[in-house]
Amino acid sequence: MFLRDVLATDVEAYQRMRCDPAMMAELGGPLPAAHVARQVRRDARLAADGVALIKMIVVDETVAGTVTLWRGPDDGAVTEIGWMVLPEFQGRGLAKQGVRALLDQARTGRRADTVHAFPAVGNGPSNAICRALGFTLLGEEDVEFNDQVIRTRHWTLDLTRPETGLPR
Repeated sequence: MFLRDVLATDVEAYQRMRCDPAMMAELGGPLPAAHVARQVRRDARLAADGVALIKMIVVDETVAGTVTLWRGPDDGAVTEIGWMVLPEFQGRGLAKQGVRALLDQARTGRRADTVHAFPAVGNGPSNAICRALGFTLLGEEDVEFNDQVIRTRHWTLDLTRPETGLPR
């Protein structure tokens, strides 16, 4: 497994993740294909410009998912991480490996002091990743995503604390 920047040519992988009802069940439902095509172009530009860390999780030259670190909508005050792994790659620990690798990049590059994650309350695997990687659970809150309000668990990880090692 390795991470690479998202490219404008990653439209098919984005559509497989973001237009699929099962993949988007915890995120307010599937997105329209036209929206996703615009999103991947925008994300590729943001990644190329160094504005956000938007990475594709790659296994054997095949895109298995994505992991992203970006500044939130509230004046960029919150640095948020999110991830998705395609169904045929789930259950192999790729999301956890990808999240750990991106957090290592963020720490090394001093991209953020604190990282926030907001997995849906019902998303057991994503909440387990947060717990396993040493995030602190702050509680539950409603978050708007995809024009939907989603009940999430709010997790944080302090990247400035040396004892905040990311378990392997």
